Amino acid sequence: MVRTIRSGGGEIQKPKYEYRKKQFFLTRSENEFYKKLVEAVGSEYYVFAQAHLPTLVDHKIRGQDWRAALAHINRKSVDFVLCDKQYISPKLAIELDDSSHERPDRRERDEEVERILKYAGVPLLRFQNHINLNTTEIATQIRSAIN
Repeated sequence: MVRTIRSGGGEIQKPKYEYRKKQFFLTRSENEFYKKLVEAVGSEYYVFAQAHLPTLVDHKIRGQDWRAALAHINRKSVDFVLCDKQYISPKLAIELDDSSHERPDRRERDEEVERILKYAGVPLLRFQNHINLNTTEIATQIRSAIN
């Protein structure tokens, strides 16, 4: 499909993309973990899912090409972010790792995300998707990572 846009003295044909609402925002395992995460820390922190790095870290650093820096992080995200309730400031990023994180390309991406977050001062905590943790264990690991 195309759409016609009037521009200046003429018309331009642009693609008209179609979209559908996803049935679920999170995968089943992400949803199960999210519920435990909220139970573990919901009184202390807001829990945000599928947070993109540009919402967590500032790329406009003096002396660097900020457009290139933004392009480098623009399509990267973490599964969850904990933010304090007063300022909604990021306190901890969380990744729920499944078997896809064992692929070489994914390992390289994970290492770069970890480097970026560490440099920016946002701790990153990883949980294995296949390990069934209870809320107490999750809360303990989170407190340790934040402190």
